[in-house]
Amino acid sequence: MDSQESDYDHDRYKQLLAEAVDETTRLELIDLMIRERARDRLLAWRASGRAAMVAAAVAGMLGQPAPRPFGRDS
Repeated sequence: MDSQESDYDHDRYKQLLAEAVDETTRLELIDLMIRERARDRLLAWRASGRAAMVAAAVAGMLGQPAPRPFGRDS
């Protein structure tokens, strides 16, 4: 199971879904899940950026060329 799976709170969402008895509460649940997923993706993106900066700094200290970002041809 990857970290995204382990961070997903199945029991909480299952309880919220059970409580969503009308369209308004179901739409609020959908909105909550979208916001939380967006927050999680932003945190993961920030963490990957920090990891890249650390890798570049370590490479510089070791006198190695900094690793190129993934997907760049130049």
